[in-house]
Amino acid sequence: MEPRTNYIWSEKPAGRLVRPAGFAICAMAALLATTPTQAATASSSSAAAESSEFASGPQWVTSDQRAAIHLLALLQSAELDGLEPGRFDVRSLARLLQSANDGNWKDADRANAAFNRALVDYVTAVRSAPSPEWVIVDRSAVPPVPSASALLAQAAAAPSLERWVDTMPFMHQGYAELRRALAMAREGGDAKSEALLRVNLNRMRFLPADGRYVLVNTAAQQLYMYDGDRPVDSMKVVVGKPVNPTPMMAAMIRFTAVNPYWNVPVDLAAERIAPHVVKEGTGYLEKLGYVVLSDWSDQATPVDPASVDWGGVADGRVKIRVRQEPGPHNSMGRMKFMFPNPQGVYLHDTPDKELLNEAARLFSGGCVRLEDAPRLAQWLYGAPLQIQTTQPEQPIYLDRPVPVYLAYLTAVPSDGQIVYYNDIYGTDRSEMAAAGDGRVADN
Repeated sequence: MEPRTNYIWSEKPAGRLVRPAGFAICAMAALLATTPTQAATASSSSAAAESSEFASGPQWVTSDQRAAIHLLALLQSAELDGLEPGRFDVRSLARLLQSANDGNWKDADRANAAFNRALVDYVTAVRSAPSPEWVIVDRSAVPPVPSASALLAQAAAAPSLERWVDTMPFMHQGYAELRRALAMAREGGDAKSEALLRVNLNRMRFLPADGRYVLVNTAAQQLYMYDGDRPVDSMKVVVGKPVNPTPMMAAMIRFTAVNPYWNVPVDLAAERIAPHVVKEGTGYLEKLGYVVLSDWSDQATPVDPASVDWGGVADGRVKIRVRQEPGPHNSMGRMKFMFPNPQGVYLHDTPDKELLNEAARLFSGGCVRLEDAPRLAQWLYGAPLQIQTTQPEQPIYLDRPVPVYLAYLTAVPSDGQIVYYNDIYGTDRSEMAAAGDGRVADN
């Protein structure tokens, strides 16, 4: 198995890209090179755009107009976000801005309203674009599209509207940097970086811009606790093996199950348990707290393990239910954080701490094993989680559920550079090939 590495492609480093002001001004000049008919269309479009909803908000018509020029550049490059730039009528916006700048101040209000409408339309489109990779367990975990009034108020309150546009605070804090890296890769003809950055930008687009949530980057095998727009803590995790990948998922952590059972998946019972029973006898089960049950219902009863064909279990011919009781050997440890989902995936404690020292932490059947489960519990509940019962599977509910996102991010901004992680599940290669980038996917 290829170990995980963090590296930066040095041949064309993808990092922070700030376009000089002259570039945007030249781009706007090109947009203005249109026919009088288009100019007339711009005027009528702007008049239609003006409304009380968009009349208030940030002021785009200023002495230097740099913020407006940067917004035009953002809209013109909307293809980077998977959007059609033509939907924003950038030429009309540029002409209206130019008219106001030429002294036609009666157009200033219409220009401001039109730019505000374009901003709201763009943010709504970016935040609403489908992300088919994600398994949506809870609709409440889907980051909401900001209302027009909230978005415009945030922009108007920004100390620098130009910087506000460039940093895109209505998206996850890494989105703008990843987007700039994608633009630079495309301009530089770096097809490999462009294809990889594009699939990662699509994944990151789904993440919240702010709030309190848990993010697990399965590619990095790392968990982050966010409060606001930045992580406040992090820890190492173990994620699914390539044959049992941890899915991309958005859900809500609703409670913690303390003293958990572990219901062993059938394939893991065959792989991890049956061979030991064949070799050591049924004493192996008792030593580690395993119990064989009659079925998968809540009314299941214990079965004499001596009556089971363990050789058949090991080679897959016999399917049985094995449950591990709470205790020091339980693979769930003392607690598991529950966001009920059909895939049976959750975050949990682990007694196998040595696996967390591995460079590539790909050992689970799909769940996420935590380096320090009590520390996550303290962050979630605001105080250390007191386990005062020995009863199994006891739920401790959160006062307010916390969103959790299991993401597969193989390109992540960090300190002005893009850090790349190994494509441990082959997902990048598959997606780039499906998008027609098979040539670069195999490089």
